[in-house]
Amino acid sequence: MGFIINKMNRDDWEQVRAIYLDGMATGHATFEAEAPDWQAWDSAHLDEPRLAARVGNDVAGWAALRRFSPRSVYSGVAEVSIYVGAGYRGQGIGSALLAALIDASEQAGIWTLQAGIFPENILSINLHKKHGFRVLGIREKIGKMTFGELAGTWRDVVLMERRSKIV
Repeated sequence: MGFIINKMNRDDWEQVRAIYLDGMATGHATFEAEAPDWQAWDSAHLDEPRLAARVGNDVAGWAALRRFSPRSVYSGVAEVSIYVGAGYRGQGIGSALLAALIDASEQAGIWTLQAGIFPENILSINLHKKHGFRVLGIREKIGKMTFGELAGTWRDVVLMERRSKIV
């Protein structure tokens, strides 16, 4: 199966949101109880880079960054969001998206990428390690699930970081 990676745009939102919902359904992707609307998602993520992996006319996966902090000293630090649709997992799309996101983030002057991943999401942890992220530690019982089978459960998060070698 072939795919291309290019810029995600506003017209992709319904497919991007559906992929986010796929991730939420696993119970191991986010603390969020609901997928946001476009305005909330748009305002929470950096304008660049926002990437979509496409198979024909379908968005198969997406990756974007959130600002770590509004403080100027952290202007080069961002948090990774990467999701692959349920029907496209295990086909190299996540790896290609993360590689492209890293490259684009460095072009945008980002010097540190971080990711917070549930420990049960071994595939995501391994994907990030493959692309140069290291485990900084475990944030124990950092948040409580508010939806699904795990509602009310305190969850740990593996904190990972990748420092750019060129920025």
